[in-house]
Amino acid sequence: MDAAVSPNTTMGVLHAALVGNPNCGKTSLFNQLTGSRQKVANYAGVTVERKEGRFTTPQGRLVRLLDLPGAYSLSATSPDEDVTRDVCMGRHPTEPRPELIICVVSATNLRLHLRFLLELRQLGQPMIVVLNMMDEAAQIGLKIDIDGLRENLGVPVVPAIGVRRDGTANLLRALDNPLPPPPIPLPANTDLHAEVRQILAVYTNEATLKGEARADRLDRWFLHPVWGPAILLAVLFVMFQTVFAWAQPLMDGLQSGIGLFGQLILKPLPDGILHSLLADGIIAGAGTVIVFLPQILILFLWILALEESGYLPRAAFLLDRLMATAGLSGRSFIPLLSSFACAIPGIMAARTIQNPRDRLVTILIAPLMTCSARLPVYTLLIGAFVPHRRVLGILGLQGLVLFGLYGVAIISGVIAARIMTRGVKSDEHPLLLELPPYRRPNLRSLGLGLWQRAVMFLSRVGTIIVSLNVLLWALSSYPLPPPGATGAPIDYSFAGRIGHWMLPIFAPIGFNWQICVSLIPGLAAREVAVSALATVYALGATEENAADKLTPLLSAQWSLATAFALLAWYVYAPQCISTLAVMRRETRSLKIVLGAAAYLFGLAYAASFITYHLTLALGGG
Repeated sequence: MDAAVSPNTTMGVLHAALVGNPNCGKTSLFNQLTGSRQKVANYAGVTVERKEGRFTTPQGRLVRLLDLPGAYSLSATSPDEDVTRDVCMGRHPTEPRPELIICVVSATNLRLHLRFLLELRQLGQPMIVVLNMMDEAAQIGLKIDIDGLRENLGVPVVPAIGVRRDGTANLLRALDNPLPPPPIPLPANTDLHAEVRQILAVYTNEATLKGEARADRLDRWFLHPVWGPAILLAVLFVMFQTVFAWAQPLMDGLQSGIGLFGQLILKPLPDGILHSLLADGIIAGAGTVIVFLPQILILFLWILALEESGYLPRAAFLLDRLMATAGLSGRSFIPLLSSFACAIPGIMAARTIQNPRDRLVTILIAPLMTCSARLPVYTLLIGAFVPHRRVLGILGLQGLVLFGLYGVAIISGVIAARIMTRGVKSDEHPLLLELPPYRRPNLRSLGLGLWQRAVMFLSRVGTIIVSLNVLLWALSSYPLPPPGATGAPIDYSFAGRIGHWMLPIFAPIGFNWQICVSLIPGLAAREVAVSALATVYALGATEENAADKLTPLLSAQWSLATAFALLAWYVYAPQCISTLAVMRRETRSLKIVLGAAAYLFGLAYAASFITYHLTLALGGG
């Protein structure tokens, strides 16, 4: 592209790609530019997230912006970097070469980020450089000669503050100008590291900065070998306490709203099939799961806030030693951390692990990490069987139990990994992480992240959960009981028969036939088990609105041993077919998937058996 203005962009849509190192603030900039006008999917053929958005500049130019995965170099070492390299160089099979590269660099970490910028410059494509985080650079007294840097690089350089609403104004004005001419590449034998040092020496005052940075002062505590783990444990502890404490008023409000909605819909309808379908299949099923949305959002609020603040990479650094005790390198931490949201992206993220043994072990233990889909099950059972009282006057007992369940899952994952890696040495390199500066989480980014999570959860409720509950309602309603039958109608249904058929297998671990029925649709998604229980008990109970009274029903009809055994089951059981399907795609081995399912179900059964009989022995029958 030799002309100053591309003929494709004078009348049509400008195709631009946002590129940069991890921790450069690229995602915040992308969110500010595109807002909610985003599409998130995976690139065809690879499990790498693809984010695309559209926006219009002040002068009316329509821009299609592609947010490429963060990369440190065009010499790719992971699937994420493969995608970034291939798109930038026009080699990607489905994504066209962008007309403009927008390279985002952190003004506070030019020494690291400029090298990648110089690599991109060598491609000879039109490019704009965004100096992001200029507010943080000013706070530490860093001064940058933007005009001099622009002249040296031969491309437009614009300052930005990606977390502020008006922080992208300079970039938007630059996008209204004609496309810049491609920069002149450096000589082929140029030492890029030496070039970076020269740029820093001439165009910044980095060498004259004195004093200890705020991040260094905080890291003395957060990365301390004793205080660091203690602070991390306290943060996680408070997080699980708030999942119950903050969510309860919101859950009560949602429960009331769903109850009023149900009355409004059902009141005009006479008793019959349609009334039963709406009441017992759809409202009882979907409503029981929707109630847990506040807890899921509070959990994700913590995760997003910790990520934006710069604390999560430090948590990875602290837990690197723990990963070593499991026979793994620190690279396994990030995939396992992702698995606390959902095991599927966690298994996908294991692609960044180069050592085949470590990658396989990480995939096999990822389902043990407590994903958010388990939260509705945990909350239901903890709310029904664990008293809402304080321990030591300040700690919630329910939060303590939830914290303990997460802790058991982590310890189990470490033990399982240690057994799998025993006697086999890893040649994976030690973990190297860029620690970003501490920053205040941006409310807009947090809100957008929570909105996306809420939409994803509700769409799941509206598709998978409702569909499965309608199917379960049909199986629980038919065939009708014979004339003169005295038991509950569900006892004569297909679901009742299946549950009683499964009972001999699960009775030794304390499960009743209703639990057995709920385990089947729960294979599609763990949280479906909650709505399945609501459907089964609504159809099997003699009182009205049984689904609205699921918690007291369970506490009245189940023993404490049964409840604890079911909690133990869900710590280990891989009740998510999607997880197993992704595991099959990543390992390309059905044998490995079947082995993983067998060992996880075996662990679940053994843990439930031990928990049930131990609780009985302690008087919890």
